[in-house]
Amino acid sequence: MSDWSDVTAPERSAPALRDPRPAGAQAPAGRGRAVGRPSLILIVPAVLAAALAVLPLGYLAVRALEHGPAFAWDVIADSRTGELLLRSLGLTTVVVAACLLIGISLAWLTVRTALPGARAWSVLVTLPLAVPSYVTAFAWLSAAPSLAGFTGSAIALTLASFPYVYLPVAATLRGTDPGHEEVARSLGHGPLRTFLRVTLPQLRPAAAGGGLLVALYVLSDFGAVSLMRYDTFTRGIYTSYRASFDRTPAAALSAVLVVMTVLLVAAETRTRGRAVYSRTGTGTARRAVPVALGRLKPLALAWCGAIVALAVGFPLATLGYWLAVGTSATWNSATLTATALTTLGVAAAGAALTALLALPVGVIAARHRGRLAHLLEQAAYAGHAVPGITVALALVFFAVRYARPLYQETPLLICAYAVLFLPVAVAATRAAVLQAPPVLDDVARSLGRTPFGVLREVTLPLAAPGVAAGAALTFVVCMKELPATLLLRPTGMDTLATRLWTETGTGSFAAAAPYAAALILLAAVPSYLLGRHRT
Repeated sequence: MSDWSDVTAPERSAPALRDPRPAGAQAPAGRGRAVGRPSLILIVPAVLAAALAVLPLGYLAVRALEHGPAFAWDVIADSRTGELLLRSLGLTTVVVAACLLIGISLAWLTVRTALPGARAWSVLVTLPLAVPSYVTAFAWLSAAPSLAGFTGSAIALTLASFPYVYLPVAATLRGTDPGHEEVARSLGHGPLRTFLRVTLPQLRPAAAGGGLLVALYVLSDFGAVSLMRYDTFTRGIYTSYRASFDRTPAAALSAVLVVMTVLLVAAETRTRGRAVYSRTGTGTARRAVPVALGRLKPLALAWCGAIVALAVGFPLATLGYWLAVGTSATWNSATLTATALTTLGVAAAGAALTALLALPVGVIAARHRGRLAHLLEQAAYAGHAVPGITVALALVFFAVRYARPLYQETPLLICAYAVLFLPVAVAATRAAVLQAPPVLDDVARSLGRTPFGVLREVTLPLAAPGVAAGAALTFVVCMKELPATLLLRPTGMDTLATRLWTETGTGSFAAAAPYAAALILLAAVPSYLLGRHRT
C-alpha cells in the first residue's frame, strides 16, 4: 500500500486521512503516484508492450550494420541519399513555414479579433484533420496533374497539417492574459505592432511545438509524396525495399530518417530557451476585448474562407465530381463494401490490441514513479519517432527470421498498428487513470483485493471512458494508415487507403473517388463521437 502522504489534497480532507506532513509542506512531484514497484500483473504485459515498441529501433541497428559499417556508410554517403535528404528537408521547411503562417494567423483572427462567425470558423479550420494527406493529394492531382512533384506535395501537406499549429496556438491565446496587449495598445502601439511585439513572443512555445508536429508529419508522410511522385526519404525507402531482396539499403535510409527525427525534436527543445512564459497569479479573470478589424474585415473573411475552401471544400468537391462522372464500369459497389468491411475489421483489431498493450503502461505511468516506470513509458513512445514504413520493414524482418507463419498475414499488420499508435493509446490511458482518485486503489487493497482485483474492479471502471476515447482515436488513425499496410497486408487484401493509392497510381481517378469518400465518411463517425465526448 502506498504512503498516505501521496494522496492528493481533496482526498486528505476526510478526517480519517490525516496528512503526516508539516503544515505548508508541498505534495511531492507526481501527484497520485506510488513510489513502490508496480505488481507483476502490470510489469509483465508492460514489458511486452515496450519490447514490441522498440523492435523497429533494434531492427535498424541490426539490419543497417548487417554487411558491416562500411557498407552502411556507402549507402548513407551515396549521392542519391544526399539528394533525398535535401528534398525531404526542403519540403519540410516550406510546409512548416506555410503552416506557421496559416495556423498563427487563423488562431489570432478566430480568438483575438471581432471576426464575424469566429466560433464557426474555429470549427471549420480544424476539419482538415479528418482528411488524410493522400486524399488531399488525390484531389489536387486529379484536378491539376501538372502539380505533381514538389509543388503538389507542398500544397497537399500544408493543407492537411496546418491544424497542428492552429490548435495549440489558439489554445494558448485563450489562456494568455490579455492585459499585456491592452497595455501595449494604451501606449500607442497599433494592432500589428502589438501582435508582433507582445502577442507573438507569448505564442513561441505553442508555435514551435506545432511546427515540430508538422515537421515530423511531413518527414514520415508516404501517401501524399507517393501520389505526387515526389521522391523523399519515405518513398526512397519503399522503392529500395521493392527493388531488391537486400533490405540493408532500406534499413540504412530508415536509420537516417530516424536520426533526422531525433535532431528535429532536439532542435525544437533548444528553441524554447530559458524564457519564462508563465505568469504570477491568475491574471485577469475576463476575456480579451476583441480587436476591431475595421477595413480589414473583408480581407480577414476572405483569408479564412480561402483556407477552408482549399483544405476542405476543394477535396470534397473533387470527390463529388469524380463520383458523379464515375459509372458501374469504373467501380464496383460489392468491391467497395468488401474493402470497407476489411478496413473496419483490421482497424478495430489494431485499436483493440493497441488499447490492451497501452493499459498496463498507462497505469504504471500514472500510478508509479521510478526508473522502471519511466523506462517503460519512454519505450512505449519509441514508435512515435519511427515512420510507418520503417516499422513495416522491422516486422517483415522479424517475421521472416523468427516467425515465418506470420509473414504477410493479418496479425503482423495489426502488430504494426500497435507499434505505430501505442503512444496515442498510452497518453489517453495515462490521462484517464490520473483522473481516478488513487485512494480508492489503496482502500481496495486494504480490503484484501489482489493487484489484479484492484485493476479490474476499481482502476479500469473509473478510467474506462478515457481508455475508450483513446481506443476510438486509435481506430481512426489505423483506418487511414498507408505505408505499413502496403507492405504488410496479406496477398489479395485491400483497405480503403491501399485501394485509393493503387487506383490513383494508375490515373483511375473516378475509380479511386468512392474509396476516398468512404474513408472520410467512416473516419468522420468516431471523430464526431470523440468531439462530443470532449465537449
